[in-house]
Amino acid sequence: MRHPKRHVLSLLALSVSLFSCASFAATKLTLVEVITSPARTEMLQKMLTAYKAQHPDVEIEVVSLPWGQAFEKLGTMIQSGQYPDVVEMPDTWQGLYASNGMLADLEPRLKSWNGTPDLTDKTLTMARSSGGTATMVPYGFYLRAMFWNKKLFQQAGLTEAPKTMNEFMADARKISALGNGISGYCMRGGVGGTNAWMMFMAAMNGSPEFFDKEGNSTLTQPGAIKGAQFLVDMYQKGYAPKDSVNWGFNEIVSSFYSGKCAMLDQDPDALIAIKNSMNPDDFSVAPMPLGPNGKAYPTIGYTGWSMFKQSKNQDQGWDLISFLSNKENNLTWSKFVGTLPIYKGAEQDAYYHAPQFAGWFAELNSPDYIPLTMPTHLKGWGYFNSVIVKDSSQETLLGQNDTESMVKDWAKYLTKEQKAWLAAQK
Repeated sequence: MRHPKRHVLSLLALSVSLFSCASFAATKLTLVEVITSPARTEMLQKMLTAYKAQHPDVEIEVVSLPWGQAFEKLGTMIQSGQYPDVVEMPDTWQGLYASNGMLADLEPRLKSWNGTPDLTDKTLTMARSSGGTATMVPYGFYLRAMFWNKKLFQQAGLTEAPKTMNEFMADARKISALGNGISGYCMRGGVGGTNAWMMFMAAMNGSPEFFDKEGNSTLTQPGAIKGAQFLVDMYQKGYAPKDSVNWGFNEIVSSFYSGKCAMLDQDPDALIAIKNSMNPDDFSVAPMPLGPNGKAYPTIGYTGWSMFKQSKNQDQGWDLISFLSNKENNLTWSKFVGTLPIYKGAEQDAYYHAPQFAGWFAELNSPDYIPLTMPTHLKGWGYFNSVIVKDSSQETLLGQNDTESMVKDWAKYLTKEQKAWLAAQK
């Protein structure tokens, strides 16, 4: 016969055990990264491991989306109701998700976070670039500059990087004439190629403005069309590899450090792989070539951490974002992924005094270089950047369309988006 007192004690112990399990059940967070590489994911996992050591009651699932399909794959996740708690948010997508009211308002959290006073003004401006409300914490900035292969330049009888657009074309021609499969320019014809098109169009047009006061796109102005034709000519004259029409980030970077092409416009994130694969004396980084008006407009972009409103773990999600974004972690991450950091005075770190950073800091410190900010406030910019530019520019490079028609289509799309945005501000 069961002893009544023992039975009651057993039930009490079971209740306490169940209560303890319930109290310490792990919070499960999903973090989506969209700019991926094995080394990058490994570094992120190390940081998350450090976070979990401080928060043993939190589990974190990392979903790594390959950049080439990330825009579509994240969209598919959202459509099926799979909202991540924390998402790596490129500036080119921020406008879409913020305009649709899908990103959490981070203003109250920034107001109480002890890291906010030390953020640069540009960091906070970019955090609020869609609608004036902070919907992300940027983790760093990408600024374009020109990598150049000193050995290949020397073989072509050249001693310095091109300073103007005309010199850039002429140098690419001379280097391509070396033969042996060597080309002057590592063109990014696949996903992510929008930056080059917009930079070259702005340089030849002499203006960083995407729209006039009425909201009409400036891309059909004569100078802008010349800038687009400049890139088309580079490819069709053989100054860029034939297969570069499909290249993404990994292809252009590996082609540069392997000596397949001699010039590469890229952000500091490309420096990581290049430093590991080339003798530092064999390459350098110069400012972007100047246009006819003596100015260049290197694109400046950013990526950061956002939360979706639909997340059920916003407090824990913010805690993770603030951990990844604190001074120590942000500097570690910025150095690893190749961004300019978000905190005041961070550029004084010895790491950024290396000679390879001279090109980027020259752009930041000279009035001849005006950073070009993409119109990421537009709801349709993410689609334009990831799909429209890629598809239509590939057709044009391959001779299946003409440059002016391509640019007119771009301008029509962007004008519609800008006017819709302007109407929504009234």
